[in-house]
Amino acid sequence: MTVPGRRSSTFSRLLRHGFTDPSAAGRLLDAPELAAVRTDPVLLDALGAVADPDLALLGLVRLAEAQDADGRAALLTTLLAAKPLRDRLLGVLGASEALADHLARHPQDWQALVTYEAADLHPGLAEFEAGLAGAADPVALRVAYRRCLLSIAARDVCGTTDVAQTAAELADLATATLRAALRIASAAEPADAAQCRLAVIAMGKCGGHELNYVSDVDVIFVAEGVEGADEAKALQAATRLAAHLMRICSDTTVEGTIWPVDANLRPEGRNGPLVRTLSSHLAYYQRWAKTWEFQALLKARAVAGDAELGEAYISAITPLVWQAAERDNFVPDVQQMRRRVVDNIPAAEVHRELKLGPGGLRDVEFAVQLLQLVHGRSDAALRSPTTLDALQALAAAGYVGRADAAQLGDAYRFLRAMEHRIQLYRLRRTHLVPEDEADLRRLGRSLGLRTEPVAELNKAWRRHASVVRRLHEKLFYRPLLDAVAQLAPGEIRLSPAAAGERLVALGYADPAAALRHLEALASGVTRKAAIQRTLLPVLLGWFADSADPDAGLLGFRKVSDALGKTPWYLRLLRDEGAAAENLARVLSAGRLAPDLLLRAPEAVALLGDPEGLKPRGREALEQEVLAAVGRADDAETAVAVVRGVRRRELFRTAAADIIDSYGTEDNPVEEDHGALVDRVGDAVSDFTAATLGGALRAAVRAQWGDELPTRFAVIGMGRFGGHELAYGSDADVLFVHEPREGVDEQEAAKAAQAVIAEMRRLLQLPTADPPLLIDADLRPEGRSGPLVRTLGSYAAYYRRWSLVWESQALLRAEPVAGDRELGGRFIELIDPLRYPVEGLHEDDVREIRRLKARMESERMPRGADPTLHTKLGRGGLSDVEWTVQLLQMQHGWAEPGLRTTRTRRALAAAHAAGLLPTEEAQILDEAWVLATRVRNAVMLVRGRAGDTFPSDAREVAAVARYLGYPEGRAGEMIDDYRRVTRRARAVVEERFYGG
Repeated sequence: MTVPGRRSSTFSRLLRHGFTDPSAAGRLLDAPELAAVRTDPVLLDALGAVADPDLALLGLVRLAEAQDADGRAALLTTLLAAKPLRDRLLGVLGASEALADHLARHPQDWQALVTYEAADLHPGLAEFEAGLAGAADPVALRVAYRRCLLSIAARDVCGTTDVAQTAAELADLATATLRAALRIASAAEPADAAQCRLAVIAMGKCGGHELNYVSDVDVIFVAEGVEGADEAKALQAATRLAAHLMRICSDTTVEGTIWPVDANLRPEGRNGPLVRTLSSHLAYYQRWAKTWEFQALLKARAVAGDAELGEAYISAITPLVWQAAERDNFVPDVQQMRRRVVDNIPAAEVHRELKLGPGGLRDVEFAVQLLQLVHGRSDAALRSPTTLDALQALAAAGYVGRADAAQLGDAYRFLRAMEHRIQLYRLRRTHLVPEDEADLRRLGRSLGLRTEPVAELNKAWRRHASVVRRLHEKLFYRPLLDAVAQLAPGEIRLSPAAAGERLVALGYADPAAALRHLEALASGVTRKAAIQRTLLPVLLGWFADSADPDAGLLGFRKVSDALGKTPWYLRLLRDEGAAAENLARVLSAGRLAPDLLLRAPEAVALLGDPEGLKPRGREALEQEVLAAVGRADDAETAVAVVRGVRRRELFRTAAADIIDSYGTEDNPVEEDHGALVDRVGDAVSDFTAATLGGALRAAVRAQWGDELPTRFAVIGMGRFGGHELAYGSDADVLFVHEPREGVDEQEAAKAAQAVIAEMRRLLQLPTADPPLLIDADLRPEGRSGPLVRTLGSYAAYYRRWSLVWESQALLRAEPVAGDRELGGRFIELIDPLRYPVEGLHEDDVREIRRLKARMESERMPRGADPTLHTKLGRGGLSDVEWTVQLLQMQHGWAEPGLRTTRTRRALAAAHAAGLLPTEEAQILDEAWVLATRVRNAVMLVRGRAGDTFPSDAREVAAVARYLGYPEGRAGEMIDDYRRVTRRARAVVEERFYGG
């Protein structure tokens, strides 16, 4: 009987070692077959190190049960004594249910994992042939094949071999298996074997020496009659042998199947004869073959049968493969194949497809093969049939950037490793990432992700798929490839006619207009056109990575037209590596940034300066603005310069935001979305403050010279005071003044009113620069109250008449322009109002809740979806901010950290003070950041402010791209927004409304 305390201890220990069902594991450990080892800590540690400890333990018990007494003792003794065996055996049992089944049926095969010699670490074709040599029938061949596969899997899961070596070993095992199958077929039909010479040509991954655990083995058969034999009869005999070979490998027996042998890559596919002579093959390829057939032949390798005939076949077809790029429509044919593959994936499976989906293995393989076929005709170093070797050769020869090749290679290895481990589990042919949590956990752990296996796996998979997708389009769709493919070496140029055929594949909605832009940019013999022809192929790939390639190309043409004659523009794009990609991202991400750039195209220089996209900071901007005002002849001229600075800073901020959100080669995507939001809010608030300061100085200087009759300060309110302004925000402010000594109060008030009116006029004059609207509606008595008050008037009002909503509004008050000492005294005046000693009275709390509820019911626009309205909707900005502000008013008097105008800082302070649990603080922060980013995205995409998602499909797609969603995943973005804000609303209900 198990003692309760011991059970609890064992249960905890099993949990710590990675078991997901400790109760079942405990029962398995108590099995009599494991009596000799159950208490040995070495076994538990070893089980805890494998992908699936539960699966490994079950497999070990089954293997022990299948042994006789002596065999069981030998197994368990060796298991504890020999670490290599322990790691290999348990590693396989924890990764493959199918190989555990094999070991249970063939309990002596575990001994294949005992030896640990140098040759055993990296076996080749000869070792696998020796392992299959004793198989005289299909059943025995399957058993021997599984035994060899067991050793490959053991080396794989233990890390003895990397993914490329494992794939090569699997291809070698497949070669040995084809040879053994042909031997068995020939022994069964000796008369047929005597009449013909039959060669087996491996294609696809087997030919490329990069096979999966479970994959169709693609082959082509070529045959000739022996000397003196009738050719027709010899072909019939060869066909029977080939068909028998296929059945030996493919048929299901008591030991299952090995893998299907697929001969559909032969001339005419399944409609053509299974076996042809060499001359028949050549006649077909020279006259009838399609582009895809030459692409497939790139991986052809003679593997079995008559070696001389096989090599003759390879020698004959190789020149044809490397001439394929000269065929008409070669590049469009390859692109069409790629699109057809993606289109044939069921919609429900696209996001789970490792091989064929966007950013999948096929993207890498197609891109590499296309580059090989284009450039390999003149560079024999590129002709490797193995994807990773070919990619390395392309990089070494300069056809692919080294950084691109390294990223693509890393992504390909990771995706292939995922594919291997998925197939290894049940030895089934699949390329779909599982959905079950347990399967994902085992998969993640098998790849070394142990802390949070599922989350880490999904993150790494998305990252690598994103890299593949981006680089695949850059390499695969470059129109430059078409020019290289159709023109002789040395005559490389962008052909507008050929480029037009690329545009639809790249996602252009109006290819005719896009082609006109290309022709305008790249035609001619000028130096400018030559540089454009170098730039455009890469730019087109970057435009294609956006939601609106047409807008990107149109914007590029407009900027080039405006700056084409300036010597630095094209030189900047050509020589400053990041500038061209930054410009492409900015021009294709929406309307706001391109509109700002086209008003002053010289701002494109910011995109090439490493420091150009960093915010300037309020102090530096104020100095620049005030110096410009001091040099101007009049107020209009001064504020025109000030507004120009604002426009430039708005472009700088928008460009940096876009580039950080999209990511570039030199600037990876910013993972911290809160930091993105904070940077935008700080930057927009800083240059807005500098703009107001410049307008104030200009207005004063024009009428009063150096000094206004009254001291005057501008107090930022709302998002302005909170350093949280968005691109389209007005400037919410209060105005306060204090007459100078000896100045009449009425005269001072009149001067203050006049300066405000002049500031508003100057900032809204019709010019090429966007206006800045000043909103003073948060002042005492709202629109009914005076526009500006003295500090004493504010004090009297707040002492006698102030309402709780006004105190709440003052939480975000901060001086932004004018007399700093006066602004500081205003803050001293209002601090007791916004942080009342002992917090709020219950009546005030009820009033705040009533106001919030009223706002939700009355201010929501008619017809708006409350689940998608970023400001007033469920879990949106208002919900989070009112919740935080209530905490500030209740506890700010006692918690200094809460005395901030910034929402996120106040939220963090509330958490630090123990007023909000960690999870709730994170939920509110995530919702606030997401809602703010959506508002920023809408402004960037549409060029005008909005509080909800756009209705236009292309605009929604652009918002999704800004938020980091891949192409075609806008629906997922909407679902995620609703999920995040729904959780935030639940916290608001509890914390703001009191449950």
